[in-house]
Amino acid sequence: MIFLNCLFGYLALLIVVKWCTGSKADLYHVMIYMFLSPTENLGDNQLFWGQKILQILLLLMAIVAVPWMLFPKPFILRKLHMERFQGRTYGILRTSDADLDVELESAQNHHNDFNFSEIFVHQMIHSIEFVLGAVSNTASYLRLWALSLAHSELSTVFFEKILLLAWGYNSIVIRLVGLAVFAFATAFILLMMETLSAFLHALRLHWVEFMNKFYHGDGYKFKPFSFSSLANEEE
Repeated sequence: MIFLNCLFGYLALLIVVKWCTGSKADLYHVMIYMFLSPTENLGDNQLFWGQKILQILLLLMAIVAVPWMLFPKPFILRKLHMERFQGRTYGILRTSDADLDVELESAQNHHNDFNFSEIFVHQMIHSIEFVLGAVSNTASYLRLWALSLAHSELSTVFFEKILLLAWGYNSIVIRLVGLAVFAFATAFILLMMETLSAFLHALRLHWVEFMNKFYHGDGYKFKPFSFSSLANEEE
C-alpha cells in the first residue's frame, strides 16, 4: 500500500489537482523526472507549493517500502516457527520407549520442515514481481490514452477532410453526400467501433493487470450444492 500510494496514488492526486486548477502541467514529465531528477526545478509543471519536497519524500518512502516488503516476513515466520516448536523436542512421556521415539521423530520432522532460504527466495520473487508488475501494469493503462488520441485524430480527419471539404462546394448534392459520409463515419467508426475497442481494452486491462494484484486462483475447487451428494455423504 505504501509503494502503490506513494507513486500511483500520487499520480491520481495530481490528476485531480490538474482538473481543479486547470493547469497545463505535463504529468508524464512530472512522474518520469520524479525518478530521474527528483531535485530538479519543476518550472511550469509545478501544481502546488512544496511539490518538489513532497515528491522527494514519497520517492524515499517508495524505495524504503521495497526492502520492507522483502526482509521482515521471512524473519518473522522463522521466529514464530522457532517459538512454536521450542519445547516440542522433549516429547510427551509415554508408557514405552517406542512411543517416546515416535514423538521425538515427529517433532524433529516438523522442526525441519521450515526452510528459511526457500521462504526468503519465495518472498524475494513476490517482492520483485509486485514492484515490476505495479509499474508495467499501470503503464499498460496508457493504451486507453493512446486510444483517446487515435479517436481525436480520426474525428479531426473526418471533420476536415470530409465535412468541411464537401461544404466548400456550391453543389447541394456534394454537400449532402459529404454530410452522409460524415454521419456514417461518426456513427459506425467513432461511436461504435472506437467505443467497442476502448471497452475491450479496458476489460482486458482490468482482468489481467488489475485482478492479478489480489487474485491468485488458489483454494478449493468449487462444487455446486447438491441434495443428492449430501444424502450420499450422510449414508
